[in-house]
Parts: sequence; structure tokens; C-alpha cells
Amino acid sequence: MKKCLFASYEESFSANFALASLRMFAGFTMAFTHGVGKLPPPDMFVGGLDSMGFPFPTFFAWAASLSEFVGALLLAIGLLTRPAAFFLAVTMFVAAFVAHGADPFAKKELSLLYFFISMVFVMRGGGKFSVDNFIKV
Repeated sequence: MKKCLFASYEESFSANFALASLRMFAGFTMAFTHGVGKLPPPDMFVGGLDSMGFPFPTFFAWAASLSEFVGALLLAIGLLTRPAAFFLAVTMFVAAFVAHGADPFAKKELSLLYFFISMVFVMRGGGKFSVDNFIKV
């Protein structure tokens, strides 16, 4: 369990710097361009989830909003990176294939990009320059 949440890395500085840059850029961008505007979830967002057939649309609106804001901030700083990235990946998967399921690829592209970036951090963890690495137990 410790290795899953708090992995350490012994790679080159440039590889760790690149990973940290991607993690911070993706996390802060998601949080402040997509997540912050959904807190609290607007009625239109809740209504959209309801019209898509989601059970408990208010709950799922909050889950998606918190994932896009709090989860993205956790990703950015590298704290609980894998769980935060997992919830963000699930949210982006639903955005791409449910919310934008009938839309052309150009409309799905951004959510798919965030999905795959999140999956990198689910599988890889936050890297050497993350809070997870500094507090490894």
C-alpha cells in the first residue's frame, strides 16, 4: 500500500523535472480553468447529468466538480497523486464518452487529453518532485 501511494524514483533530473512540469501544468490548468467554475455545481450542470440519465445527479455533479478542482490541485502538488489522478481520469472518461459521446472528436479532444495525462500519473505516481515523494513513509 505504501509503494502504491508514496513511490520514490531514482531517475535523471531532467526526467523528473519534465514529469513534475507536466503534473503541475495539467493540475493547475484543470483546477483553475475547468474546476473552479463548477464549485458549487451550477444547476445547468446538475440538469445536464440528470438528462444523461445519471442516478443522483447532484451527487455526481459534486463528485465531478471536486475531482476537477480539488483532485486537480492534489495532482498539481503531487499529494495523493495516484488516487487524485484516478478520480480525474474517471471524470474525463465520462466527459469524453458520455457527455460528449455523440460529438465529433474535436469536442472530445480536451477531455481525452486530460484523461491520458491523468492515466500517466495513475500508473506512474507523482515522481521525485512531488509531496508524495517527500512524505514517503
